[in-house]
Amino acid sequence: MSNPLFNIQYGLFVITAQDGKRDNGCISNTVAQMTVQPNRISVALNKSNLTTEFIQRSKRFTASILSEEADFDIFKHFGFQSGRTVDKFADFKDCRRVANGTFAITRGANAFISADVEQTIDLGTHLLFIGLVTEMEILSDVPSVTYNYYQSHIKPQPQPVNQTPEGKTIWRCSICGYEYEGENLPDDFICPLCKHPASDFVKELC
Repeated sequence: MSNPLFNIQYGLFVITAQDGKRDNGCISNTVAQMTVQPNRISVALNKSNLTTEFIQRSKRFTASILSEEADFDIFKHFGFQSGRTVDKFADFKDCRRVANGTFAITRGANAFISADVEQTIDLGTHLLFIGLVTEMEILSDVPSVTYNYYQSHIKPQPQPVNQTPEGKTIWRCSICGYEYEGENLPDDFICPLCKHPASDFVKELC
C-alpha cells in the first residue's frame, strides 16, 4: 500500500552547529520557513544526533540549502557517518565560517540561512528548533535539490541482490532505500536520510 506521506516534497539541507570546541553537521529534510516579519525558520532533528546536542548548547545553527549540483559524496559525508566517531570538518574544505560561528557549506549548496534558537519543542524522538534568522546569502542560482531528485539522479541505485559482491549483508531501509552494510544492524540505528528506526530495515543476504 502506498503512503501519502511519500507525496510530500522535501528539500535537503546540511545543518551545522558549533559547541565552542568543534563543529558538526548532518543531513536534514525538515527545514521550513515559519514567519516573515521577522524571518524565522525551523528544523527538526533526531535527539540522538550530535548536531542536535550542539544546537541545544549553543542556541544557533546554519542550514545550507543543497542544490542539484550536490554530489553523493556530500550526502555520504554528512549523512552516512556519525560526528561522535568522525570529525566531519577535519579535512572538509568546501565551507566557510559565517557570523554565528558555524560553517556554511559552499559546494553543492545554493544558499545558507543562519538562525538563533528562540524556542525548542520536544517531539519525542526529535527536537524542533525554531530560530530567528540572523544571516542569509544566495550562493548560486542552481535549483534546490528535492528528495525525489536525490533519489532519481544523485543516489546510486541499489544493485540487485544477485549482483552484489558475495558475502555482503545489506540492511535496506524500506522507506527510502538507504543501505547499511554489516552483519548486525544496531537496535538504536536511525536512517541518516529519512530518520526511520531500525525496525524499518530489511536484511538481505547476498
